[in-house]
Amino acid sequence: MPLHRDDPKSVGGYRLLDRLGAGGMGVVYRGRARSGRDVALKVVHAQYAEDPVFRSRFRQEIAAVRKVSGAFTAPVLDADPDAARPWMATQYVPGPSLARRVRDHGALGPAELRGLALGLVEALRDIHGAGVVHRDLKPANVLLAQDGPRVIDFGISRAAENHLTLTETGQMIGTPPFMSPEQLADAREVGPASDVFSLGSLLAYAVTGRGPFDTDSPYLTAYRVVHDVPALDGVGQPLRALLERCLAKDAADRPVLEDLAQDLAAVLPERADGDPATVILGGGAVPAAGVTRAATTAGPPQRVRPAAPEPVRPRRRVRPLLAAAGTAGALALGLTAYLTLGPGWARSADRTGPSAASRWAAPPAGWKPWQTTVYETAARGVRTTPRPPAVGGLRGGPQCHVYEGAVYCAGDGVLPVRLDGRTGRTVWRAGPPAAVTGDDPSRFVILGVRDDAVLVEQQPPGEGATRVFAFDTTTGDRLWDRAVNDEWTEAFLSHEVVVIPEGDGTSVTARSPRTGAERWTERLPAQHACGMTEAVRTLYLHCAPMEGTGDNLVREVRPADGPARLLTVPGGAEYVGAFDGRLLFLELTQDEEGNVLVGQDAPYARVRWLDPVTGAHRTVKLAEEYGGQVTLGNGTLWFATSSGRVTAVSVRTGAPLWQTPTSLEQPGEATYDPRTGAVYLASASGRVGALDAKKGTLLWETLPRAERNDTDWGATKVRSVDGALVTAAPDGTVFSLDPAHPGRKPHPG
Repeated sequence: MPLHRDDPKSVGGYRLLDRLGAGGMGVVYRGRARSGRDVALKVVHAQYAEDPVFRSRFRQEIAAVRKVSGAFTAPVLDADPDAARPWMATQYVPGPSLARRVRDHGALGPAELRGLALGLVEALRDIHGAGVVHRDLKPANVLLAQDGPRVIDFGISRAAENHLTLTETGQMIGTPPFMSPEQLADAREVGPASDVFSLGSLLAYAVTGRGPFDTDSPYLTAYRVVHDVPALDGVGQPLRALLERCLAKDAADRPVLEDLAQDLAAVLPERADGDPATVILGGGAVPAAGVTRAATTAGPPQRVRPAAPEPVRPRRRVRPLLAAAGTAGALALGLTAYLTLGPGWARSADRTGPSAASRWAAPPAGWKPWQTTVYETAARGVRTTPRPPAVGGLRGGPQCHVYEGAVYCAGDGVLPVRLDGRTGRTVWRAGPPAAVTGDDPSRFVILGVRDDAVLVEQQPPGEGATRVFAFDTTTGDRLWDRAVNDEWTEAFLSHEVVVIPEGDGTSVTARSPRTGAERWTERLPAQHACGMTEAVRTLYLHCAPMEGTGDNLVREVRPADGPARLLTVPGGAEYVGAFDGRLLFLELTQDEEGNVLVGQDAPYARVRWLDPVTGAHRTVKLAEEYGGQVTLGNGTLWFATSSGRVTAVSVRTGAPLWQTPTSLEQPGEATYDPRTGAVYLASASGRVGALDAKKGTLLWETLPRAERNDTDWGATKVRSVDGALVTAAPDGTVFSLDPAHPGRKPHPG
């Protein structure tokens, strides 16, 4: 995954290249050492760094992992538990996780399964030999390298000889479908046999594409782990008998690793004769690959069936509800066990697939639903600022960004403010108060947050000069500012620099976000109005002719090798993002005379793919003309019209995937969250909605939150803050909600 705008560019001397995953406790990056070696870098969230108990636990984690080294584990290479934000670097393992492998291609064949099973047994022998218990062996924590599997994420392991277990701090660690009964019943009794149980569940998942205790409810899953026999339908003998021994409820009845290695080597053939599915799977087995979605009529009334079915994992087997007494026991177990699970690392697209109850990540500790306005009294800086009139004066509501658990907002007549992401309290407000007085105040636009600096562009009314300011994220103090010549080119913040058009507007200068120091200067094409974008870790200029009609120009900024290739894109094409190494543009519909149609819901006709390396083009015609706010994510375009209708369209085929009406009036740009598999939108009245990204099912909608209904102005974008959601309404209302419980009453910020 690409780096976010608010991600640091380096940690501990390692240059960050991209994201590998994120969770409730931290973010995992791919970093590169000065020697050129790639590492997996785990960085904890800022709020946990302030917790001495967590620091002690993280220090214990590092000490435990340093003891482990083996062919099938990812060793620790470097760490700093005392840094401002503690971090740990481990070996980077190129290759998909087992979860992604099964999700994308189905169950494993015998040859793959043998290498996986024996490699995992050897990894556990190395881990246990160092006196460590992994405690969270699951498909997302097993990477499939070319030379065998790698067990990762020892962030929740403990030293076996340590009498003070991590769970005594109040957090039980693990993932219910792959936890052992003793983890759920009494975590202090967890030993090496617990990892054997998890290995049995994991191998069953690898063979069938589902876990042996899966249900759609984490509470019932936890109950089944403790009380029910495993569901191993489709696993043939003698592998089934071996997995049943691994999944014994009593830890003493499970095989030790030495015996398990010999038994697996005997059960799993080195080479399979005949159909691989018949060697490992029994009657009624799930195919190893090529499973397709069955036709269904479920879903919203206006749902559109995809033009071509997509391969998906086999459906999870769901048992009927338990009897009354059993259900009560399951709920009690869920409240005491599942709700206290530690968030863990790398909650990313590699998860095995969230159920309706478990798809939402828990908000950070100390967070409560809150609601405030951008006009509340600030603790630092400009303490108060006038609220604009109910009608007139505003050109748009505030827009907000998030960075390390904080929320930064600015807008028309709204000075930049920092809000505490957990409480909504206004920490500071920056800027001159005179800029927001009068009938036509300045517009403040947050370009983004980088290197602990908030980059803000001030656009004054009339002929006033535009400036870019950098404010310190902690104090709100001004770090530096520069004049901007934005007549034809806009300022832009990339992952490394802020690019500003300066002087006579014929060139742009890249500056350090934190210090303002000049990095480089680039000339602009003559007689063109230009914008800038970042895609595939590269900066691109895209420029349109100032006069008349003609093609748009696209070229790389400061290429590493030789002069930049000058690429052309037809006029009327709007850049929407990058996918699969290509730049994607949407071409607006033209009338009979060739004029491009414009307007809020102006329709688009085609998707244009541009290879930035070769310059090759190809176009995909949309099955219908779609208009509105558009978002690109994971190969899908989401169009949200002013009426609240949302349509998902495949960028590869142009075919509609689904279409869902909502009650959101004039929604803003949709936000795609790959971690939860949801699409979020907010309306001009402060109403928020969530839809399932794949199916289009409306998951929930909230009541309006705005203090007044300024629906003449567009809505803002929904942002995610460590599992919670934050958005703003045009009247200046800012609020945060839990996507698992969106209707909970907010507390005043």
